[in-house]
Amino acid sequence: MARIRISAAASVMGVSDDTIRRWIDSGRLTADTDDSGKRVVDGAELVALAEEIAQAASLEHLDGGAGHRSARNHLTGLVSRIVSDQVMSQVELQCGNYRVVSLISTEAVQDLGLEVGSIATAVIKSTNVSIEGPRP
Repeated sequence: MARIRISAAASVMGVSDDTIRRWIDSGRLTADTDDSGKRVVDGAELVALAEEIAQAASLEHLDGGAGHRSARNHLTGLVSRIVSDQVMSQVELQCGNYRVVSLISTEAVQDLGLEVGSIATAVIKSTNVSIEGPRP
């Protein structure tokens, strides 16, 4: 069982340490103590809560293509920056805690009506995704 300290759990969930403590106090999460006496939560339980929260806060209603594309990874967020020249544009989306950057044609930016503050979805289809784990 992966045991995650409250501060790390808060960081990956995008909430404060106090929010994790409130979830523990309300029974939404259970806590234990590690060998050094610090409070920890079970990683699998944290995943289940993250999925529950993500499902409840789903932005699929803003993404008309959701469920109708072969790419499984799509992140809906706000356009936070666009840098364009005559041919290409760099478009940045703020998707929750994550910043996604894409290079697309300036024509596509115009056709999609993208502007800072508009809602857009990054659709990611990759043949290679690397995963990093904690150091042993």
